[in-house]
Amino acid sequence: MTSPELWLAFVTLLLLEIVLGIDNIVFISILAGRLPANQQARARTIGLSLALITRLLLLASLSWVIGLTEPWVTLWGHELSGRDFILLLGGLFLLGKATVELHHHLESHEQQSGGRRAATFGAVVGQIVAIDIVFSLDSVITAVGMVEQLSIMISAVVVAMAVMLLLSGPISTFVNKHPSIKVLALAFLLLIGGSLIAEGLDFHVPKGYVYGPIAFSVFVESINLAASARRERAKEPKS
Repeated sequence: MTSPELWLAFVTLLLLEIVLGIDNIVFISILAGRLPANQQARARTIGLSLALITRLLLLASLSWVIGLTEPWVTLWGHELSGRDFILLLGGLFLLGKATVELHHHLESHEQQSGGRRAATFGAVVGQIVAIDIVFSLDSVITAVGMVEQLSIMISAVVVAMAVMLLLSGPISTFVNKHPSIKVLALAFLLLIGGSLIAEGLDFHVPKGYVYGPIAFSVFVESINLAASARRERAKEPKS
């Protein structure tokens, strides 16, 4: 408890886990938005709780997780491990899901007018569980590569999940309130899906290449939203 090195490792890993968890929050928020309003908070809570349980189970079986990085097969000159296959499937799932959501959001007027609430609670939770496995695996492998103490890994993961649970509500509300932000969020998921596929094929994509463009887009869109709010206030009759 008094070691500065351990505290530095904890804080560094905590911040990294929170950053890596943003894409998970965005995905859960978009899926939960397909449910009735009275079920959305419960779906987000269950989704993040399952993500925490998945991460803790993976940390408890580090030898198995590390074994997933060993090559299983060689295809077209690329050695593919169990982790690679999981990343490939997760990336394809994200690409497909984000594309479907974009279609519902931009093309399907029936979905926009109310039919989009047809998703069932079980189906949404099932999709959250599926992608949680991918995000959790990547998160745990990152943690293993940064620190050696299991207690530090578990502490950082638990605190990061608590922070994300607090942020999930405001982020979900903001994403669902602003259609343009939701489109950017779906574009973010497309980028994440593409990067997962690239990682699965042993092409390392620096996180900055993924998070940088979307962060800049969100910054520009925040300026647009602020300008739009000022225009709306200017139109209001002065008392």
